[in-house]
Amino acid sequence: MIHTVQQGETLSQIARDYRTPLSKIISANPSINPHVLFIGQSIVIPGFPDPNTLPYQIEISINNRRLRLRKNGLLQKQYPIAIGRILFNTPVGDFIIINKVPDPGGPFGTMWMSLSKEHYGIHGTNDPSSIGKAVSHGCIRMHNKDVEELSNLIPIGTPVSIRP
Repeated sequence: MIHTVQQGETLSQIARDYRTPLSKIISANPSINPHVLFIGQSIVIPGFPDPNTLPYQIEISINNRRLRLRKNGLLQKQYPIAIGRILFNTPVGDFIIINKVPDPGGPFGTMWMSLSKEHYGIHGTNDPSSIGKAVSHGCIRMHNKDVEELSNLIPIGTPVSIRP
């Protein structure tokens, strides 16, 4: 997996985002200076597949409050979602699914899938009436049956594109 450095990122933050030890990232990138990154620089993230080799892609539209699942570029399914509320915006950008946790409990419903951005994920909910609204702390909420279905389909490493 290759991560492209964005403005303001540090190697330590990238390691936290991918839940990968900093030492492993440094070992996988022996030619980089871990203290000096530049925008557009490619960083190898060990332990994840190349997203371009995976059949599924997730597209999230914040404005439309929809998650679209594509397989080999073809739309497979759309799901309604809840997004971040004012002061807790859903992050815009390109991420991957880095892990899955069934039954995380509480407000996260029956499934949690972490994004490659620390503290953010796609998850179920214990409040189904929130779907379609801007109510979360920035995560993507789905109906429990929908997030379970999605989780069963997609592998770790699936790319997630979040746009306004």
